[in-house]
Amino acid sequence: MKRVITYGTFDLLHYGHINLLRRAKALGDYLIVALSTDEFNSEQKGKKCYFNYEQRKELLESVRYVDLVIPETCWEQKRTDMKEYHVDVFVIGEDWKGKFDYLKDEGVEVVYLPRTPEISTTQIKEDLYTHSKH
Repeated sequence: MKRVITYGTFDLLHYGHINLLRRAKALGDYLIVALSTDEFNSEQKGKKCYFNYEQRKELLESVRYVDLVIPETCWEQKRTDMKEYHVDVFVIGEDWKGKFDYLKDEGVEVVYLPRTPEISTTQIKEDLYTHSKH
């Protein structure tokens, strides 16, 4: 069985996220999503989520491409996750290109997927904020 893992916040789940999850799952048989915890988002990523961890986890678990959701609590856990979950392929958006090449040392294939260009959580939040001002 070929195991694939991806990481992210997945707040305000949208079709760009689904597109990423679908393409990630297509690279193997079993997709693990490491979901950033609320603490990790606020303390290390500087992000404030609309939905809390449990809500985001429930949404991801309802997506047919996702087989397992685990918590992401720190940047450093990626190396240990590769071993613990017997990962074959690490997948992330291409805006991180080159940042996780070190995982190849763990015997893992590293794939940077193109983002869905016309959608992002940041853009949704900005649009909603702008729209609420009118």
